[in-house]
Amino acid sequence: MITPMRVFVLIFNARTENEGIHTIREGNRNKILMFESEDDATRFALMLEAQDFPAPTPEPIDAEEIKEFCESAGYEWEIIPENSNLVVTPPELNVEETDWQADAHKEDTVEDTFPLNQQPLEEPELSDSELEKMRRKLEGLL
Repeated sequence: MITPMRVFVLIFNARTENEGIHTIREGNRNKILMFESEDDATRFALMLEAQDFPAPTPEPIDAEEIKEFCESAGYEWEIIPENSNLVVTPPELNVEETDWQADAHKEDTVEDTFPLNQQPLEEPELSDSELEKMRRKLEGLL
C-alpha cells in the first residue's frame, strides 16, 4: 500500500503552545490515526467530542513527518483509508490526564514566566506591618 503524501491527524489546542496530538492507547503503546480523508477525520473528531473529549481539530500534515514522529516517540501509527469499510470508533474510556494537559499544569519557572529580556519583579521592600498601614490609609481616603 502506498502511503499518501498528506494525511489528517487530530490535534488538541491546534496552533498553540499547548498543542497535543490524539492517540489511542493499545495496551502500553500509543497509536496515532492518520486519516486519508478530512471528512473521516472530522467525523472521528465529532465522535470524540460526543464522548466528552476536548474538541480536536483535523490538521493536514505530511505522512512521512508523522511516521518520523511516531518512531522518535515510540508510537504506533495506522492509516485510515478514504471510503474504506474500516469503521473507526473512539474507545469508550479516555485517559484522565493527557500528556499535553500535564504540561499545561506544570509549575512555572522563571524561564516559563518571563521573557528572556525581562527580569522577575523583586520582593517588596516594605514589611507586612508597613503595607497594612498603607492599606488602612488608602481605605480611609475612600
